[in-house]
Amino acid sequence: THDVEKGAIIKFAQAIGDTNPLFNDEAAARQTRYGGIIAPPTFMRSLISNPAPDFKSPYSANLDGGSQWEYFHPVRPGDRITVTTKLADLFERPGRLGNMLFSVRETKYVNQFGQTVALQRTTGISYDP
Repeated sequence: THDVEKGAIIKFAQAIGDTNPLFNDEAAARQTRYGGIIAPPTFMRSLISNPAPDFKSPYSANLDGGSQWEYFHPVRPGDRITVTTKLADLFERPGRLGNMLFSVRETKYVNQFGQTVALQRTTGISYDP
């Protein structure tokens, strides 16, 4: 579980070069429908998850197959975000170099009210070169 601090949101926005006042200007953000500073969507990447259930791939090479994100609620200073990761899918497909093993991990970000604020699905691909 992670406590979200306003200073961490502002520093994160500065670090990624995002000048949107929603992420770093309290007075300007107060005038929006959000009523105050919120975290940039990519802020979730800075919150560490529990380790996903591991598996032993029979293949030696690994690729990042990409990530898909869904955002449901804004994250605000004072929120407590619980991050959990699970192995959502594991399947093989044939490829040009032989079989490839796809692993899909699902990471869920839930606030103190039990609301899912974001969902990330990350695909890993392993194969023998």
